[in-house]
Amino acid sequence: MDHVPALWTSSYAPRVPAAVRVLSRALLRVRCFARRLALLDHTVGGGY
Repeated sequence: MDHVPALWTSSYAPRVPAAVRVLSRALLRVRCFARRLALLDHTVGGGY
């Protein structure tokens, strides 16, 4: 999972409300999925 400082802090800080933590963790998962999806079409050989 990628480390986005603002999302990471709000996801795992103990003093942040539970609803904010859940939403932040969901956004981290979506960002990770989008990044992996974007990297799928990149190959070492240039895509030929």
